[in-house]
Amino acid sequence: MDKRKALILLQELLKIKSVNNHEAQVADYIKLLFDQYPAAQVTEVNYAPGRSNLVITIHGDQPGKTLGISGHLDVVSPGDISAWHHPPFAGEMDTDNVYGRGASDMKGGLAALIYVLLDLLAEKRSFAGTIRLFATVGEETGNYGAAQLTRQGFADELDALIVAEPSNLQVEYTHRGVIDYEVSATGKAAHSANPAAGNNAIDQLFRFYEAITALMTPKTKVDPVLGPLLHNVTQIAGGEQINSIPARARLYGNIRTTPLYPNQPLMAEIEALVAELNQQPGNELQLTYHYPESPLPGNPQAPFVQLFRKVAMHTLGHKVAVVGDSGATDASEFIRAAQKFPVVIFGPGNDSGHQADEYVAIKDYIAAITIYQQVILQFLR
Repeated sequence: MDKRKALILLQELLKIKSVNNHEAQVADYIKLLFDQYPAAQVTEVNYAPGRSNLVITIHGDQPGKTLGISGHLDVVSPGDISAWHHPPFAGEMDTDNVYGRGASDMKGGLAALIYVLLDLLAEKRSFAGTIRLFATVGEETGNYGAAQLTRQGFADELDALIVAEPSNLQVEYTHRGVIDYEVSATGKAAHSANPAAGNNAIDQLFRFYEAITALMTPKTKVDPVLGPLLHNVTQIAGGEQINSIPARARLYGNIRTTPLYPNQPLMAEIEALVAELNQQPGNELQLTYHYPESPLPGNPQAPFVQLFRKVAMHTLGHKVAVVGDSGATDASEFIRAAQKFPVVIFGPGNDSGHQADEYVAIKDYIAAITIYQQVILQFLR
């Protein structure tokens, strides 16, 4: 491994401002890295102007299994720049860490995967089967790049998938799903001195809030790895001014699902609840979902999970936990492919993602490269 080249690759990715958009700039940079290798089949899948997914496929020297490796190209906003001690898009590095927006979530993992592929091509390493890299748009705002690639069949042949999200170098095999919903209420404006002439849209949302709380409260089954079902109302907005009955109001909620409470049955219950409320006088509610993502089921004893754990333990020299993740990933979309396959979420990152001075430890980044390479070569032999 050329540590210097690996770090330069990461720094260059961090310098590209792909904040919830402009992923095509990252895709273009990655394409240039593979231009010198005819064996790499590079497919650009456009999502929107300035937003391109990238699929890079490499075939081994004999038939075999197909392994997917995945990372997203977008990052979240850096927020208040003055809170950063290291500029968010400079890729600054000190003795221990590389800093920048996306260093942990998840250009660190993406860079490590890319380096492994480039090294396999440069060294002409032998393996059986196929490696397919998915570099996706829009993970931070809805996983719609992964959804697009899955709909177009790019994941249909997978036998296993690595998602390089930050995992503190733990092996994650399952994670929560998410349902983000919006309920809008339409009422009738009136003077607050004559409320009977109007229909208070905020009152309608209070009725919904009480009803959905009653719906969710009895759901007490606890997943032994991921924990309980979580439901929170996180935003509410409405009204025009303090002395007017509001004609419109909106409420937003977030549900973190588990395999014990999967998305579709919950969504059906919420839809039925809204329909029932709308049968009552004075309610005019409309329900909208924003990119719901299914929980990721998994088996900690699956051979691919245990292979990852074995390789990680050997590389790191200590025990490696097999755990679940409280967040959602692109895996929620990829598992909708034609056949079932095991997924491991593993990456060189930490809890600094979405924070000022986000960073990835250099030693973790380098270790991840070694682990990815060994897992790939052992799986595809």
